[in-house]
Amino acid sequence: MKTEIAYISLGSNYHNSEEMLARAALSLGALAGCMIAESSPIYHTEPQGLKDQPWFANQVLKLQLAGWPARDFLECILNIERRLGRVRGQGPRFGPRAIDMDLLLHGQAMINDSLCILPHPRMLERAFVLKPLLDIDPDIRIGAVAARDALGKLRWHQAGDRIYQTIET
Repeated sequence: MKTEIAYISLGSNYHNSEEMLARAALSLGALAGCMIAESSPIYHTEPQGLKDQPWFANQVLKLQLAGWPARDFLECILNIERRLGRVRGQGPRFGPRAIDMDLLLHGQAMINDSLCILPHPRMLERAFVLKPLLDIDPDIRIGAVAARDALGKLRWHQAGDRIYQTIET
């Protein structure tokens, strides 16, 4: 069975946000053919777009997947989100959420259809994705772009476990 390396970002800004990240990781680790190879530290990130909400807890996981095509795995993580209380399409875009799980990379897959876009289309714009991704894999490239170079072009800074960034929405 073919094994792929995948990266997924987790985010939550509910009162128990770090617990929500742990529950999401536990759900992923319980899947047949899915092993969590590495977990980044958890960072706390100021909200983007809608500023009047709690800060987010963010983390990136490196997964070893066996028998999980990208679209099937994406559907699976959307189901995990629903089980953990995420309701997509309600509330403001970039608003509060119990859990957000984004499939960033799935092997070398390059997909752009109505169900799945890989690599994740906005990951190179987000310090709260790139910083924890680089913690796990300092030499990772997204297509032809070194993640380190992409992070260096962003307007962001870090103070302890907090990430500050100005993103135009």
